[in-house]
Amino acid sequence: MKSLFRSKVMTSILGVLIWGWMSLIARSVRWKVEGEESARSLWTNYNGVVLTGWHSRILLLPSGWIRNMKHWPGQIQNGAMLVSLSPDGEAVTRAIAHLGLHPIRGSAGNKKKAKKDKGGIRAIAEAVRLLKSGTVVCITPDGPRGPAEIVSPGAVMIAQRAGVPILPYALSVKPASRLSTWDRLIIPYPFARGAIVYGEPMLVSRDSDPQQIQAELQKRLDEATRRADMLAGYPAETQSDSDKT
Repeated sequence: MKSLFRSKVMTSILGVLIWGWMSLIARSVRWKVEGEESARSLWTNYNGVVLTGWHSRILLLPSGWIRNMKHWPGQIQNGAMLVSLSPDGEAVTRAIAHLGLHPIRGSAGNKKKAKKDKGGIRAIAEAVRLLKSGTVVCITPDGPRGPAEIVSPGAVMIAQRAGVPILPYALSVKPASRLSTWDRLIIPYPFARGAIVYGEPMLVSRDSDPQQIQAELQKRLDEATRRADMLAGYPAETQSDSDKT
């Protein structure tokens, strides 16, 4: 059954379905947007931005691009997204390509499969190249395997190498369902109430302490996520906090 769902025909069908669902969510949800002014200033002053959002909200992530970012004036004209090289990432790759986003295939290596190439080095090089050429690159800093909603070093390393800022990015929709996956993937419903929150941007340099940047990104992304959940109508004990208990 797993091989059937990973076949070329099935991944093509899934890609179209995911694309359609992402587009429907972006256009039908009643969005509240917060933090847009400071985010837009990055488009004016930089030719690349690393956009970071949690893996559980991957079906929501293109909404900000569709509704806001691709229309902002400035140096940034294109969008890209880092997607796992695994077969499960193929449908997402096809879906975001339909949305006009460039897929960057690759992820960090798996210690249990040390000999299996996950394309991490190539993905980092491609992401840095795109960031220097007028592209916003979306990265899920807790993907592709978790721990859920814990920032890993990848996004920070890419931003430092490219010399671009990091923008925390959180989305939430109510009502929605959550799957029993490692990240508790959110399945958003169309015509729902939602929020897009652009967190406080982070300016990084090559000589900054990566661990300090990572800790600060964790803080700002958590804050943006709590704010998005609140604006969408969830109680103070947010989706994110309840999932970690």
